[in-house]
Amino acid sequence: METVTRPRILVVGAGFAGVECVRRLERKLSPNEADVTLVTPHSYQLYLPLLPQVASGVLTPQSIAVSLRRSRRYRTRIVPGGAIGVDLKAKVCVVQTITDKIVDEPYDYIVLAPGSVTRTFDIPGLTDHAYGMKTLAEAAYVRDHVIAQLDLADASDDPAERASRLQFVVVGGGYAGTETAACLQRLTHAALRRYPRLEPGLIKWHLIDIAPRLMPELGDKLGRSAQEILRRRGIEISLGVSIAKAGAREVTFTDGRVVPTRTLIWTAGVVASPLIATLGADTVRGRLAVTAELALPGYDGVFALGDAAAVPDEAKHEQGAVCPPTAQHAMRQGRQVADNVIAALRGLPLRPYEHRDLGLVVDLGGRDAVSKPLGIELRGTLAQAVARGYHWSALRTNVAKTRVLTNWLLNAVGGDDFVRTGFQARRPAKLKDFEFANTYLTPEQVRAHVAGRALDSPAD
Repeated sequence: METVTRPRILVVGAGFAGVECVRRLERKLSPNEADVTLVTPHSYQLYLPLLPQVASGVLTPQSIAVSLRRSRRYRTRIVPGGAIGVDLKAKVCVVQTITDKIVDEPYDYIVLAPGSVTRTFDIPGLTDHAYGMKTLAEAAYVRDHVIAQLDLADASDDPAERASRLQFVVVGGGYAGTETAACLQRLTHAALRRYPRLEPGLIKWHLIDIAPRLMPELGDKLGRSAQEILRRRGIEISLGVSIAKAGAREVTFTDGRVVPTRTLIWTAGVVASPLIATLGADTVRGRLAVTAELALPGYDGVFALGDAAAVPDEAKHEQGAVCPPTAQHAMRQGRQVADNVIAALRGLPLRPYEHRDLGLVVDLGGRDAVSKPLGIELRGTLAQAVARGYHWSALRTNVAKTRVLTNWLLNAVGGDDFVRTGFQARRPAKLKDFEFANTYLTPEQVRAHVAGRALDSPAD
């Protein structure tokens, strides 16, 4: 007697794209229609755009980490680990669990949404001395580190040590870097009232980027407005400049300047997850080349989206245009890919993804913000209301919305606090310590591993 099994749908990654896909699958598939499995190192969805506010203490870490196990429709099996290889022909995903065990997850349909990792370059000392802003742990760690510099500077009688501890360098003039510099500068400025021995002029923030403009997607006027706001606050902005060398106590810029500092925050872009390189498939600037239907050409039942996929931007009607790696695209692609998986499962035609950009919002802390919803340029309090309204509405659960709104209200009424949580009581963390960046397999290693498993399995 033959055993009839349900189709197996495997989703890799619990970012905006992966979670939206899983939740839509749970809503639209009948309980006996397919089995859904999610591979992720963490059983929560992280709302990345609000990480700078966690770093500055405006929001608590758990307020932007939405548990995947709270859903009442929850029936997805979660595999706690990271995918390190995929054999597209054998339809097997190789997973390293959080206990370092290697397991194989066979599938009939796979949705690849592994996201991205911090992009680094071959700069001496960078990975040894820089901090990132890509994970929840990094944001909490950076907050501890910045407050620790204030405490250590206050306790020191050495002018040189004080100067190096009170200078902070942020590399990357995109949204993450600009918001990180803005929010943390606001935190250190507010802290001065609590540190009477520290002179205000000693605290200096540097924001540098190799590009000629900050956040060019905002346009000239809003970009200049953001720069003016930051410069008014005392943040020194250097464009056309990057890092030549990083050390434990100083950073050398490419223009020759040497800045004494104990804090280097690296936010100079992201690259697709190393998982994509294990597939041996075509890529576009490191992102997996897919069709407008979010499918991988030449492979049945393989879909990819989000930061790891070069999804054609049908709304622009430009040859070669791909969707930017933003949260709004990832969320909407997640819903579309779920619909297409279900369509493939039921033998129906797939639909292409098309979405017009809703605009951009940049929260600079306090009442400062610049926003461009639907092409309308806004500044100040109204822009701040739009920015926070957008982020609040994008949070997936009412619990998360309540926590974030409560945190905002408490911060507005009670102001900042300067509590360290003790993350730095142990050894200093490195840039790559916070990302799931274990050794990924090569395509040849994936095939060899899967073939070896097949040979070792008992005969039917």
